[in-house]
Amino acid sequence: MLAERTSASLPDHQQPWWPSRYGAEDQIGSLNEITPAQIVAAARLVRQGRIFDLGRVLDSNVPHFPGRFWQQTLVSNAHLNNPRRPEGTDGGWGKNQVNWLIELATGTFQIGTQLDGLNHLQIGDRFYNGWRTREIVEDWGTSKLGIETVPPIVTRGVLVDVARHRGVERMQAGDVIGVSELEAILRSQNTLVEAGDAVLFHTGWGSLWDDHDAFNAGEPGVGMAVADWLVENRVALTGADTWSYGAVPSEDPERPFLVPQTLNVKHGLFIMENLATEVIVQAGVYEFLFCLTHHKTRGSTGALIAPAAVI
Repeated sequence: MLAERTSASLPDHQQPWWPSRYGAEDQIGSLNEITPAQIVAAARLVRQGRIFDLGRVLDSNVPHFPGRFWQQTLVSNAHLNNPRRPEGTDGGWGKNQVNWLIELATGTFQIGTQLDGLNHLQIGDRFYNGWRTREIVEDWGTSKLGIETVPPIVTRGVLVDVARHRGVERMQAGDVIGVSELEAILRSQNTLVEAGDAVLFHTGWGSLWDDHDAFNAGEPGVGMAVADWLVENRVALTGADTWSYGAVPSEDPERPFLVPQTLNVKHGLFIMENLATEVIVQAGVYEFLFCLTHHKTRGSTGALIAPAAVI
């Protein structure tokens, strides 16, 4: 496979970004920054036993990127179609009258509160660590970088409340968060960012969640300078209360979604979307134990997640 990962025909004057600093065959990127010692240190932040749910409820009516959807239907209702139900009664199977329900879900994992896999974005036809589409893409998913390779995540979390710093309830679409602003916010919150951290940005954009047209019309977010800063500071993952990550419209209109593309593909830095950051903002919490679990479907490009902040 290494023979396939040459620099020929890279778009936009790109230089090879592989092999990763975590190794030529690495598939979990920035999550390598989370060490056992860091998990132990993060656990010491728990003093009150309070849990903040950072995920949003998913149903067919949530805002979504064009072409994506989620639909759930009950396909087995024992109360209606259990053949063992005694005729003319509301009972179930056996003397204990057991019944059950199951659902059929269709759609994409790239919807709602989600974690992007490192196989979600590409530069041209190349993924993180230089793999090419023809090497790893199958009709069922990807043979490398699928969401099943991502372990459960437990680390220290840091909230960056940009909306509060700007004195607004909600930032505007296209507003860019810069490095000087980020560092000023961290100082004002008396927080530091360390290697292996989960860094979450609160822009207030999540307040538009129920207004689909407004929510999808754009978003505030970090610029490329902050993206580079996150890489330099070796954070494990990052996310925001927005439907993508990074300002939309972007700083360079000719390079859409450059921030998540760069973080995901070049650096293997994981991104979360549609976080309910307002729940920790309301509590005035800026540092916490961050936990994230997800399903492990083979070859998938993302996961529906249940992230939590614990203090």
